[in-house]
Amino acid sequence: MSIVREVAVPNRLASLLRISCLLAACWPALAAHAAEPVRHVAHALGEARIEGRPERLVSLYQGATDTALALGLTPVGVVESWLERPMYRYLRDALPADVGYLGLETQPDLEAVAGLAPELIVGARYRHTQAYPLLSRIAPTLIADTPYDFETMLTMLGEASGREARARALLAAWRGRVSDFRCRAAAHLGDDWPQSASVVSFRGDHVRIYYDGFAWRVLEQLGFRRPAAQDGSGWGVKLVSRERLPAMDADAIFVFMRDDPAVLALHRDWTTHPLWRSLEAVERDRVYRVDPVIWNMGAGILAANRLLDELYAHYGLESDGEDASC
Repeated sequence: MSIVREVAVPNRLASLLRISCLLAACWPALAAHAAEPVRHVAHALGEARIEGRPERLVSLYQGATDTALALGLTPVGVVESWLERPMYRYLRDALPADVGYLGLETQPDLEAVAGLAPELIVGARYRHTQAYPLLSRIAPTLIADTPYDFETMLTMLGEASGREARARALLAAWRGRVSDFRCRAAAHLGDDWPQSASVVSFRGDHVRIYYDGFAWRVLEQLGFRRPAAQDGSGWGVKLVSRERLPAMDADAIFVFMRDDPAVLALHRDWTTHPLWRSLEAVERDRVYRVDPVIWNMGAGILAANRLLDELYAHYGLESDGEDASC
């Protein structure tokens, strides 16, 4: 039963909330908003009915944590990061010292979620579809269709939290920076712009080429394109043999990897191979080492801006910040 039906049937409200919120943890927050304006916010798994301006947010994936902080909304609970635990360094200082850590994205602690008495929960379809019925009984819940679409999440969370103006301002600043980068890249690179690009991750026993993901959501806006050989569907492809190195050839290669002995050994082995040295990006000194957190795990508007900062630096372009105009 959804939170909408529970609120709509007053004579059953108390008992339903006790069941759905695990020891009635959510009741004080819902009661406090009873007389507030109501919003109906569509998301990937339905529609959330939200009263007032929720402040007690629980974020169940990293892009939602990033987005919430950008909007000035401080989460009371978050899932742990994949690297730099318990939280990515670029977000850590913005979180309160007493923020609740709720396990990993793949299996958040639902009892701990309920115990935080959230007023809004944000998750992602690929992680939380099965948990959604329980989550939506704890508090109104937004589910992102994809964790990579940071602009849609920004708009949705801005609407749900009553911070629409802030979301619009962040998007306008972002689009201004995108236009500025495209203009400066074209002026600086001339006939070498636009460029094809490969997004590559070295792992301990294989190499990944990404055809989709957060980095590509940014790169495509900036004017980069995938090489014809990478015009496939899905997230990308795994390479397990150095003979496949030509598959990553492009005008530019963006490489991220963990600081792990096995990863560094494989990277050294592959990048000393003649096929690596024959790649166009290698020959033209256009292989760029990038931050794995920002390029592959942040997935919010703050990470997008940091990714763009890296590109300005790699290409030797000057940025005037949010008010940039080529």
